[in-house]
Amino acid sequence: MGLFEGKTGLVFGIANDHSIAWAITQKLHEEGATMGFTHLPDKDPERPRMERRLRKLVEPIGATLMMPCDVQKDEDLDAVFAAAREELGPLDFVLHSIAYAPIDDLKGQTVAVSRDGFLTSMEISVYSLLSISCRAREHLKPGGSILTLTYLGGEKVIPGYNIMGVCKAALESSVQYLAHELGPDGIRINALSAGPLKTLSSSAVGDFEVMMKLYNSAAPMRRNVSPEDVGKTGMFLLSDLASGITGENVHVDSGFHIMGAPPADVEV
Repeated sequence: MGLFEGKTGLVFGIANDHSIAWAITQKLHEEGATMGFTHLPDKDPERPRMERRLRKLVEPIGATLMMPCDVQKDEDLDAVFAAAREELGPLDFVLHSIAYAPIDDLKGQTVAVSRDGFLTSMEISVYSLLSISCRAREHLKPGGSILTLTYLGGEKVIPGYNIMGVCKAALESSVQYLAHELGPDGIRINALSAGPLKTLSSSAVGDFEVMMKLYNSAAPMRRNVSPEDVGKTGMFLLSDLASGITGENVHVDSGFHIMGAPPADVEV
């Protein structure tokens, strides 16, 4: 019997088959989870590219719910949770994998970020976790779990990560405050900080290939992580095996985050 047999959850933010959320979803499915999913609304209803992309992934694993959701619209979030209650019943977990910054603001220096770019980045990347958690509080069973995704750029300066690093710092702080407030309801919330993986989001980050090479040579395990590594840890954090863990930022990065300087055998 799998760890998630008889358990249900909502997954926000699968963009494609390279998404970290998809790696976690696959592990949840292997353990028996029943899930609902959201996708970005399609601008052209006649050409539902976002819906088709998601459907191709989640229909084969028996998805019971697929809905468009713009996290900047309260009515969309309300509709998703109402449909989840109808289709899935009380939830056991929620996975939040949502981040965005306008490309010009992401590629530009943090000091030069526009006001609108800052507000949009924070609203989508950080406030969405707060608004989803507020609604999830009413739908999660005691013992339920929320997981969000972050990156080392929220703790240390990663050149090229820029305004998204500021957003991830706010996201990680939000996890701690949410853990404090949701804990009395028996709800846990954690963040997973993965090493660099080739995703749709990472393709917009400068010097990404340099970071991949650096992890392979400078991480204590002398390798970068795989989607499999991250998927297993995400599944664990959402499971009852992690029942005593909340408010944490769990690194899955082959130990890279502990290093203060490159190992002696690394050419610099």
